[in-house]
Amino acid sequence: MKDYDNITNIVFDLGGVIFRLDKELAITRFKEIGVTNVESYLDDYEQKGIFGELESGAISAKQYCEQLSQIAQKELSMDQLEYAWTGYVAELFQRNFDALVKLRNCGYRLALLSNTNPFMMHWALSERFDGNGHGLKYYFDHLYLSFEMGMMKPNEEIFKTMLRGEKVPAQQVLFIDDSSRNCAAAASLGIKTINPPNGSDWTIRLFELLGLQSD
Repeated sequence: MKDYDNITNIVFDLGGVIFRLDKELAITRFKEIGVTNVESYLDDYEQKGIFGELESGAISAKQYCEQLSQIAQKELSMDQLEYAWTGYVAELFQRNFDALVKLRNCGYRLALLSNTNPFMMHWALSERFDGNGHGLKYYFDHLYLSFEMGMMKPNEEIFKTMLRGEKVPAQQVLFIDDSSRNCAAAASLGIKTINPPNGSDWTIRLFELLGLQSD
C-alpha cells in the first residue's frame, strides 16, 4: 500500500506477536514452585509489584529472586524462576520466524521492543529459543528491552528512545503489538501500527501492507 512505501524499520513486540502468550500457564508454574498469590502480580501486558519492578529494571534478577523467596517463604532458584516465567510462552510459530528472515532479506531493519525481564531473555537469547538453534539476535538488528531501558510500554518515552536508537523519523517505522494501549501510544507519535490479537497470524496483513508476496 502507498501509505507504507516509506517504511524502513519494523518494530515487533515479543509476547503475543512472536509467540502466543498464555498467562494461565505462567500462573500454574509460579504456583507449582510455591508462589501461591501470583495472580495479584501477573498481567497480560504490564506486571505489578516486584514483578513490574523487575520488568522496569527497578530491581535486579537477584533482588527479585530474594524478595520472591521471602513472599513464597521458601528459597527459589534462578532456574525455577525462568521455568515459571517461560510459562507465558504457549506456542511458537515457524511462519513468524520465516517472515522475519524474509523481511530482513528484503532490506527492512527489524527491532524488538518488549516489556520483559532477565529470566525471559535468558531463554530467548539462547539457542533454545526457536527450536532451530537460534536466539532472538539471529532475527533482529536491535533489541529494546524494558528492564535494560528502565521504562515500559505504553510510556511514550520508551517509544521516543526507540526512535532515537533507530535514527529514523516516526513515519518510517511500523510497530506491531497485540496491546491496543501500546499501539495507541506509538500512533500518538506518528508511528504506523498493526494490532493483531494474541497469537494470531499477522504475516499476511503485514506483507499486504508492504506490497510483498506472501509465501
